[in-house]
Amino acid sequence: MDFDVKKNYYDILGVKEDASPEEIKKAFKKAAVKHHPDKGGDKKKFQEMNEAYQVIGDEKKKGQYDAYRKGGYS
Repeated sequence: MDFDVKKNYYDILGVKEDASPEEIKKAFKKAAVKHHPDKGGDKKKFQEMNEAYQVIGDEKKKGQYDAYRKGGYS
């Protein structure tokens, strides 16, 4: 498992759970520019956003993540 079901990746990127892949990508890019460490942003926040995008930005991982969250698996 490449994700932490205890984290809400949707909240991290500021998108709804039914967001389209395009909306997720757009939200990540906007937040990445704002929080990038090279631009004076928070490195930890940037890493967390990157982790979130790696999961919910990938259809297969997003499906697994959603299934685990809804099923209450840990």
